[in-house]
Amino acid sequence: MEQIINDAVTKGYSVAWGSDVSEKGFSFTNGLAIVPEDEATIAVVGKDNKHFNDAGADKISNAFDEPVKEKEITQEMRQTAFDNYETQDDHGMHITGIVKDQKGTKYYIIKNSWGKDNYLSGYFYASEAYVKYKTIDFMVHKDALTPEMKKKLNIK
Repeated sequence: MEQIINDAVTKGYSVAWGSDVSEKGFSFTNGLAIVPEDEATIAVVGKDNKHFNDAGADKISNAFDEPVKEKEITQEMRQTAFDNYETQDDHGMHITGIVKDQKGTKYYIIKNSWGKDNYLSGYFYASEAYVKYKTIDFMVHKDALTPEMKKKLNIK
């Protein structure tokens, strides 16, 4: 999954991305989606009935001001969260780029459809850990695939 997304974006293709945005570490207002080791450091203030599952509610934490250590995501964690309905298909967005922070952590640049009234004028950064953990589905143009992946998927 990661390799296909990375290859597509690196080749200049965007990626249609379905993800869960109800996590405490998702803050559109702050322009960031992360999976901090200690989610208890994030306070959720108020409600957000405009979007999904309070995804746009105010989130207060120093985790949105400077990089924090994130959970190490495994396939078992992904599957457990999905099976327990902790990860649901809340929202479709667009992965448009890749950047790294001052500590070398990879983030995906995400185009959201909720308007431009946030820190990054409608975009936000989703950490690599967040994308690994909360991706439900994604779609790329077939020309974004490597020849090896096309062969594996039997795509001409």
